[in-house]
Amino acid sequence: MTRFTAFTIALLVCTSQVQAAELVASVDRARLNSGETVELTLESNDVTQFGKPDLTPLEPLFEVRGTRQVNQLNTLSGDNRATTRWIVTLLPLQNGSVEIPPLTLGDAQSQPITVQVVASESQNNPSKQAAVFIDASLDQTSVYVQAQAILTLRIYHSVSLYDDSSLPPLQIPDTRIEQLGESRTYEKDINGVRHGVIEMRYAIYPQHSGELIIPGQIFNAALVDAQPAKDASTQTPKSGKLMRVSSGELLLTVKAKPITYPADLPWLPARSLSLSESWSPEPEHVQVGDSLTRSLKVTAEGLSSSQLPPLPGTEVSGLRRYPDQPVLGNQNSERGLVGSREDREALVPSRSGSIELPSVEVVWWNTFEDHLEHTSLPARTLQVAANPSLMVDTPAGTAPTNATADSETLWRWQLSTLILACTTLLGFGLWWRARWQPAILRAAQTGPSPRTVLDDLKRACQANDPHATRQALDAWARQQPETLADMAARFVPLSDALDGLNGALYSETGQHWQGEELWRVIRTIPIAERVQDPVADSGLPPLYPK
Repeated sequence: MTRFTAFTIALLVCTSQVQAAELVASVDRARLNSGETVELTLESNDVTQFGKPDLTPLEPLFEVRGTRQVNQLNTLSGDNRATTRWIVTLLPLQNGSVEIPPLTLGDAQSQPITVQVVASESQNNPSKQAAVFIDASLDQTSVYVQAQAILTLRIYHSVSLYDDSSLPPLQIPDTRIEQLGESRTYEKDINGVRHGVIEMRYAIYPQHSGELIIPGQIFNAALVDAQPAKDASTQTPKSGKLMRVSSGELLLTVKAKPITYPADLPWLPARSLSLSESWSPEPEHVQVGDSLTRSLKVTAEGLSSSQLPPLPGTEVSGLRRYPDQPVLGNQNSERGLVGSREDREALVPSRSGSIELPSVEVVWWNTFEDHLEHTSLPARTLQVAANPSLMVDTPAGTAPTNATADSETLWRWQLSTLILACTTLLGFGLWWRARWQPAILRAAQTGPSPRTVLDDLKRACQANDPHATRQALDAWARQQPETLADMAARFVPLSDALDGLNGALYSETGQHWQGEELWRVIRTIPIAERVQDPVADSGLPPLYPK
């Protein structure tokens, strides 16, 4: 028993080592200016490793400014998972494309990462020799109206700051502003002096053409007093020097919408745009009455989701459409905001055969290449098969094409005429006989009585159960002289109530359906279009029979 237990423990340890022998590397940003630092994070969940990664391969290309270790213990589904992170601050020693080489920890090795180091402007500006200064820059000096421009604010400080330092929210007249993620911190060498950097990025969308002046941003800072106290025995708090620094104004030229852009279409200035389509389930084997969910998604780089217009709905004869709420999303990238909009709709075929879906097209302006573009999805055809279980609901006017007068031969007309004559004589004889019978002749019913069927329909409607109501409604319709589709065609309130019931059956809002309206419509169908109400019948013969 002891040997088996020891063997099991050893096997589990080996298995955990195989699964955990992984070292994942990541950086806080992939593009930086020369003199700025980047943070490299190495993460391992191998609990058998007690050392630290070998950073020797970094020495030719980077200066290691500092390393700190973070241990975490996470509990997921009752299992404890321990992870260890090493956060390494690196200063690139050259510009251009610099590769962080693979690093090793025991038998695990990280993947290489490439960062772009851009040569920064000269730092000989006297204003940038201050202990604290703020710099503002735009990624471009000219944009189209409602197009994206990226404003970057960097606060440099060569001294320590208290935590109560503040930068007021960015406010620009006639401009919509989106902050791109949280602020980032790193270090940068300026003229041999190490500076801490607080960086914030904003996507700004000018709403009017012309010249837009971005006002200077003011940063209030409280500097930590680095001078030692004269009396070291006193425990007085350090005093701080208050500073107020501001950036310069920036000028952004906002161009009007091009005259070549269609005037009747929404204005969409984006760097790139894509359009995609998905179905659930795939419309390969669809029948009449089946529910299909179609999703159309547009993704635009340089626009927020609120700027994307709704995509055209599937308004096609033979398909009932039940739209859903759109799904909006925004993601941050190095080039700004990436907005997406997904429009979903439930489609229910109401007839069999081929149903043509038109193409979907989005017209937009490519701000990167500065020209008009069209992005579209091709048209497609749905092949819908008949559904025998829904034949009772087939709308009027869809009679089989094979029942035409041209296909009738002469002998069939003669035979039908003879049968009509015989049935007429038989009907006259039955009528003559019925005159001498009692006024009411009750016959035994083989199925549920009209009263029972109507009571079932009433209970299902009052219970707000769309599926039970549909079954009871079909049973009630089979006892009527007309089909349910004929009655709906003649009585508009019944058609509207049936649309509401079908919408509840084929969409996610079925649990909120209220059946009181359908029951009220059933009770108010004109007397010429339904059988006599069994509840209202007294069951008594007429007072003066003929």
